[in-house]
Amino acid sequence: MSSNDTTTTPDNTPPGTPPKDPAETSAALSGLLRVLGAIERAGNKLPHPFWLFAILSALLAVVSWGLAAADVSADNPADGKTVAVRSLISVEGVRSMITDAITNYATFPPLGTILVVMLGVAVADKSGMLTAMLRAGVSRVPARWMTFALAFTSMVAHIASDAAYVVLVPLGGLAFRAVGRSPVLGIVVAFVGVSAGYDASPLITPMDAVLSGLTTAAAHTVDPGYTVTPLANYFFSLASSVVLAAVITLVTEKVSARQVAALPPEAEEGEADAGTDPVALDLRPEERRGLRRSGLVFLLFLAAIVVAMIPTGSPLRGEGGSIVESPVLSGIAVVLGLLFALLGTVYGRAAGTVRGGRDIPDFMAQGMREMAPILVLFFAISQFLAYFKWTGVGQVLAIRGADLLKDLGVTGPVAFLGIVVVCTVINLAMTSGSAMWALVSPVFVPMLMLLDVPPEATQAIYRIADSCTNAITPMSAYFVMALGFLQRYRRSAGIGTLASLTLPLSLAMLVTWTLLFYAWWALGIPLGPGAPVR
Repeated sequence: MSSNDTTTTPDNTPPGTPPKDPAETSAALSGLLRVLGAIERAGNKLPHPFWLFAILSALLAVVSWGLAAADVSADNPADGKTVAVRSLISVEGVRSMITDAITNYATFPPLGTILVVMLGVAVADKSGMLTAMLRAGVSRVPARWMTFALAFTSMVAHIASDAAYVVLVPLGGLAFRAVGRSPVLGIVVAFVGVSAGYDASPLITPMDAVLSGLTTAAAHTVDPGYTVTPLANYFFSLASSVVLAAVITLVTEKVSARQVAALPPEAEEGEADAGTDPVALDLRPEERRGLRRSGLVFLLFLAAIVVAMIPTGSPLRGEGGSIVESPVLSGIAVVLGLLFALLGTVYGRAAGTVRGGRDIPDFMAQGMREMAPILVLFFAISQFLAYFKWTGVGQVLAIRGADLLKDLGVTGPVAFLGIVVVCTVINLAMTSGSAMWALVSPVFVPMLMLLDVPPEATQAIYRIADSCTNAITPMSAYFVMALGFLQRYRRSAGIGTLASLTLPLSLAMLVTWTLLFYAWWALGIPLGPGAPVR
């Protein structure tokens, strides 16, 4: 993206020529820009994810026909049965594709979960509660704690899904400017926290529902009764959010702050478009009242659940008085949907954004309309995964892959590193986390299950690879959006400026997060309630 600066630069270059940024003229950054440019050009040639999965389904049909003709099969070590590849290009295959299409979509594991959760999240969002909560996270924070506060608030912001970018990135610039620091630095911190830390949060997010559903579908290749809940990675995600916020703070203060300070001065910095920021930093009295009341209701809600689960015969407990297998955890989507709807309603009544009972279903309807692109994509993904399972290609590939890894002496920890590398590279071009997991989980999850690695662990390592490079790839629409916010304070900023500022943070987060997982694995700490790491 070219610069739009038209001022005379410090080295007296003619007007209309962008100032020469030392960071952008370095050999290292030039190489990075060439790589990012190649990724952008290659990524632009990829079809929309809907058509990508349609094309993959067609390729799967051809591959299944060839493998079935060659009588390719494998012995499943889980039950000793022989799995033979079946062809989609057959009478039985064609009938299955037509008659099972609706069932494939309706029973797609992530579909119901994400819809129920988003009904509640929509109320919390449209009432203004989520935005107010994020603003409260960085308002009136002392300057010395601002970086960590903004980074950690970015982790909390993942509850708002992609809306977190729209709210928190410009808010980061405002927050840093309010404490006398460069708004450019604030934008970078917020953008990296939301994007590179996308799959880490101290709260359960809609992405947890999507990933767990896809992991469940992939695990059914080996064990049809296996279920991965949205809480499967909660303990790891909670710890990750704190660790990553600390990493962002350390690298920002030691590296990024110096990078920003070294940028050539511009008269506009801190002043450009100062009055047009989409969100204000301070909360209005009614917003604070709404947050106080919704916070109180949140505590009462949790207390009510805990008290109700105390009796061993409680209906909220599972068989034999189990808490791990209780309806609360197995039906966490319903609990979360109800909780967010309740909190959003309480906040809205106090803040004046909910005036009557009709507003609640209206908010839910608005949230469902925003879900339309995902629902369309889910149709294509659900058909592809159903074909993958029906043909047996995924199961045979997983068994053969697991056998190969065993023959090579590759263990789980070594395979984890391979997944991180492969998915990190793919993520540079395919920035949709759900689409990429739908593509690779049918192979990775069952293959590692045959190596005695729980699906929850494979999902956790994937979350790392799916997140960290989001902050450096120009294929992400939010990278371009963040650049736009950056240019409000620094008009000469280009792709190289933002990439040079986010790269050290992205790499530090990738390395630290991966090491955290290995430490988690070594210590055998559960990834979530009822979700062992090994």
